[in-house]
Amino acid sequence: MIRSVFFFLGSLLMMAGCVTNTSEKSASKDDDNYVLVWQDEFNYSSLPDSTKWSFDTEGNDAGWGNNEAQHYTDANEKNARVDNGILYITAHKQNFEGKEYTSARLVSKAEWKYGKIEVNAKLPNATGTWSAIWMMPGGWTFGDGNWPDVGEIDIMEHVGHDLGVIHASAHSKDYQWQKKTQKTATVFIPDVDKQFHSYIIEWTPDVLNAYVDDSLYFEYENEGMGETKWPYNKPFYLILNLAVGGAWGSLQGIDADAFPQTMEVDYVRVYQKQE
Repeated sequence: MIRSVFFFLGSLLMMAGCVTNTSEKSASKDDDNYVLVWQDEFNYSSLPDSTKWSFDTEGNDAGWGNNEAQHYTDANEKNARVDNGILYITAHKQNFEGKEYTSARLVSKAEWKYGKIEVNAKLPNATGTWSAIWMMPGGWTFGDGNWPDVGEIDIMEHVGHDLGVIHASAHSKDYQWQKKTQKTATVFIPDVDKQFHSYIIEWTPDVLNAYVDDSLYFEYENEGMGETKWPYNKPFYLILNLAVGGAWGSLQGIDADAFPQTMEVDYVRVYQKQE
């Protein structure tokens, strides 16, 4: 989600290589071929399960972010807690470590190569919020400085000032905002802040498909032209986070009076095809 100060331009502009849909297309995800290999149903209380999740705070001081207004905390129940079967990632208006807000970014300790990743979530709606469900390759850190060459898969991004518009994207060396060739699409879901929806990526050696619930709205096929266009042939980990402000999130300012704001997650499930 928050890889480059300028990523938001790729989602806002109708650039070459973008696919932006205003209607949903139904598609079968061939579920019979998948088996559940990893999950968190959040059927416990307190902090997120430390055997499954860690807290990423690297962006607070590394300088790679998008000029965001939040400080990501480490294992603070105020910003990330599990209760009544739901994970709550909450951003607060709170001065902390030189920032005006606090929030959390969770990173899965597991990695997967191909599969179907499903996150059932309800999203915040305040102007200034920037919620995301996304993936980065294992063994890579933000300090390496070689984004987007390594690849990035955005399962869901949503900014509060554009309520209901869901983005899915894939980033690589050749397909990126700088070259106006990034692969991205949007779909409008009017009740994202009122109802839980499943945000899904189906990832095979040949294609990336993104869905909201059972509706396909983004398709990106592997052209067979190498790593610079398709760096998605290695394990990736999952990230869940709620940012405040930033180059994209604060395009229409931040509604400070609307905080706290929360992204609620009912479950995370990862499926892979049977061998």
